[in-house]
Amino acid sequence: MNHTSELMKSLQEHFEWNKARMYCFAGMILAMIVVRTVNLRELCVAFESKSQVDSRYKRIRRFFSGFKVDQTEIACWIFKLFFVRDGKYYLIMDRTNWYWGKKKINVLILGLAYEGVAIPLIWELLNKGGNSTSGEQKKILNRFIEIFGKDCIAGILADREFTSEDLFGFLITEKIPFYIRIKNNTRVRVLRSRPWHAKRIFKDVNVKRSAVYPNHVIVYGVTLRLAASRSESGELLIVATNQNPKNAVVFYLRRWEIECLFQGLKTRGFNFESTHITNPERIEKLIAVMAIAFCWVHKIGEWRAIKKPIIFKKFRNNIRPQYSYFRYGLDYLREIILHISQKYKQFKQCLEQLILPINPVNITLQEALT
Repeated sequence: MNHTSELMKSLQEHFEWNKARMYCFAGMILAMIVVRTVNLRELCVAFESKSQVDSRYKRIRRFFSGFKVDQTEIACWIFKLFFVRDGKYYLIMDRTNWYWGKKKINVLILGLAYEGVAIPLIWELLNKGGNSTSGEQKKILNRFIEIFGKDCIAGILADREFTSEDLFGFLITEKIPFYIRIKNNTRVRVLRSRPWHAKRIFKDVNVKRSAVYPNHVIVYGVTLRLAASRSESGELLIVATNQNPKNAVVFYLRRWEIECLFQGLKTRGFNFESTHITNPERIEKLIAVMAIAFCWVHKIGEWRAIKKPIIFKKFRNNIRPQYSYFRYGLDYLREIILHISQKYKQFKQCLEQLILPINPVNITLQEALT
């Protein structure tokens, strides 16, 4: 009863890799879910194999050093798991970074907003520290457009790092909607007036209220619209858009879904920052393993929530679900893998859910009642 071989068979229906590499890939996904870390020394302990631990470790290292993962192939497959080509989706762009020793790990990621989380599709390692440039931002957006086109983009969501005349001009030229937060001290100009800080326009917005500025303004040299809201703590959030600004703040707030993705990849899931890998190409391969593990876990969480709904509990003054789909699926799948001999039937069901598009009709009434 080799559950790694079973996962390998499911993945081989979609990826034309040789058997040895596919087995290693599948084994790492399962080990990552069990040990909840991407540290290779930890992964090799949970990696299903009859060989010695040191041999497993060398095998995993060879996977990262001698094999090129086709990101486009993986992105297309992940997209099919959650989305349809003729749909409209919010594309979130963000960056995550940390240090390993003196080495800066800096990753630019694009994900599509989905059910409270961003589904990772494209990632780019920046061989430097600090913010991404508009050129790097346009490059990763062009990669998405080359694969999926522009018609599926309902809007680009991004934080204050992603504000520049170059990027805004690119999105306007390409006729791509965007809802991007700007800094409160960004200098804007209305018609022929002198420039002033954006926060001055919205100085009268009260706590827990939002507002739309009625006129077009010049921001970073381009003509845009502005909307804003003030949080309960008094923080002012200003969003620039090339669309009707009426719901700009609401749309922008979905940007938080990529933070939920980062939480799953990091401390609440696979502890991405525990990797000792610093080579950019190898980190990109590692993210590919994490992306598929993340998507499988999230799908299992959704599937399980239909069969056994997540309980909502009161936290302070809010009613929130006890678990995210990701955590709900992670706990369930870990338990199954750790007790595979008693739960092999459930494991096979989880494999079926991995390759099915997200759709409630994929769960039969009989399954839902068991």
